[in-house]
Amino acid sequence: MLVHVPDVLDAGELAQCRERLADANWQDGRRTAGYQSAQAKNNGQLDEDDPLARELGALVCAALTRNPTVFAAALPRSLYPPLFNRYQGGQAFGLHVDNAIRYDRRQQPAVPLRTDLSATLFLSEPDDYAGGELVIEDTYGTHEVKLPAGHLILYPGSSLHRVRPVTRGARIASFLWIQSLVRSESRRRQLFELDLAIQQLTARVPGAPELLALTGVYHNLLREWSDV
Repeated sequence: MLVHVPDVLDAGELAQCRERLADANWQDGRRTAGYQSAQAKNNGQLDEDDPLARELGALVCAALTRNPTVFAAALPRSLYPPLFNRYQGGQAFGLHVDNAIRYDRRQQPAVPLRTDLSATLFLSEPDDYAGGELVIEDTYGTHEVKLPAGHLILYPGSSLHRVRPVTRGARIASFLWIQSLVRSESRRRQLFELDLAIQQLTARVPGAPELLALTGVYHNLLREWSDV
C-alpha cells in the first residue's frame, strides 16, 4: 500500500528545514548503507550524529506524530530517527530493498526496529531538480513518485525501490522507517480502509447508529492483530 500524505510540514517548518540543510555537512551516503545497498547507493547524507540531523529529525518526528493520516495508515509503534539525504550531479540509488531490521544506536544498548514501512518526506520542490523520482515496485506494478515539498510517501519496507539519477539541481529529502503495531501489510490496509470509511460516514451522517458498530469492529480487529 502506497499512501501519499500531503502537507506533513507546514510552511514555517519546511522553510526552516530547507534553510538549515542548504549549508549542511553532507557525507558519503554509503557509510550508513548495508552491504547490498552500498553497491547501489550514490548520494550525500547527513551523519546520524550531526546535531542538525538530530534537531530536524525531532521536528519531522513531531510532525509525523500529530498527522492523522500517518497514524491511520502506519499505526506506528516506533519511528527510526529521521535521516536526511541529497542527490545531485547524476547521483542515484539503484534498485534495492531496505534492511528488515535497523538498530537505533543513539540509544544504548541499541534498540532494534522492524522496518514495516519506509517513508520519504520531500523537502525540495519538483521544479528544483530534474530526475530523482522514487520508483517503487510492488504487487500492483511500478510507481514513480515525485511530490511537492512537505509531502510524504509511505510504502512497504519490503518493496524494491530506487531513486532515478538527478541530472539538474538537488533533491533533498528526509527518510525513515516505521515499525507498526500491526506487522501484516494486508491487515494494515484493511484497517486503514475501514478507518477511512468510518471518517467519511462520520462527516456525511454524523451520529449514524452504524458508526458505533463499525468503530467497535475496527478496534476489535486492531486488538486481535496488534503486536502489543
